[in-house]
Amino acid sequence: MFKKMMMFAASLASRGISNTKTDVQTKQLRVLSCFGGSTINTPCVFLKTSSVDSTKSYCGGCGCGDKPHTWLLQSSEEYSKLDYPVLNCPMQMPGFSNYDPNFKPIEVKLRKEMIEEIDPKELELIQVTIGSSEEKEQLIDKINKIVENS
Repeated sequence: MFKKMMMFAASLASRGISNTKTDVQTKQLRVLSCFGGSTINTPCVFLKTSSVDSTKSYCGGCGCGDKPHTWLLQSSEEYSKLDYPVLNCPMQMPGFSNYDPNFKPIEVKLRKEMIEEIDPKELELIQVTIGSSEEKEQLIDKINKIVENS
């Protein structure tokens, strides 16, 4: 229990008083580690749907529970759990502060290896907020047109 409190305190401290967020690439990797996407078809075994709001998800493995401040993704105006600059994962997945490439329990071994080998260009297409962004959708349309014409 003390270790969890220390990890939570480190996450809060990393946020600071100005609500500092992790960089987009790290958050995209965290989203991929939790939710899947691209060629990773399955979510993390610990991913749970909130009973408070069925459009939100939380980690069932870290012990933080189902609360608005523990929801992994929020709208772009809100601070989500995956925004913390320092954030640990119970499975030590890519994108998290405690990432360990040698820690591969059987329940995540294949997913972890697939995420470690993902093409960085695919990672750029991972959405990191809930809801659609008109600007992002236009950018994705442009990328798809370039891919079709090449």
